[in-house]
Amino acid sequence: MSTLTLPPHLLKLVESGESGLNIMHGELKNLMLEQEQEIEDSLQGEGHDLKLGYMQALVDLYQLTYALSFAIGDE
Repeated sequence: MSTLTLPPHLLKLVESGESGLNIMHGELKNLMLEQEQEIEDSLQGEGHDLKLGYMQALVDLYQLTYALSFAIGDE
C-alpha cells in the first residue's frame, strides 16, 4: 500500500465521515484477527517469533486507540 493512498474499504469509511480514530481501531482489529490466524497456521515454525512480535505491536496500537478515544472523550 502506498503511503499516499488508502484501500477502497478504508476510503469509503473516510468519505462517509467516520473518524480517523474509529477507522484505525476497526482496521487494527481486522489486522489482529488476520495475524492470529497466521500465528495459528505457523505453530512453532519459522517466523513464529516475528509473527508474535507483530501481533504484540498491533495489540499495543489497538490499546492506544482506546486510550486516545477516552482522552478525547474527556475533553
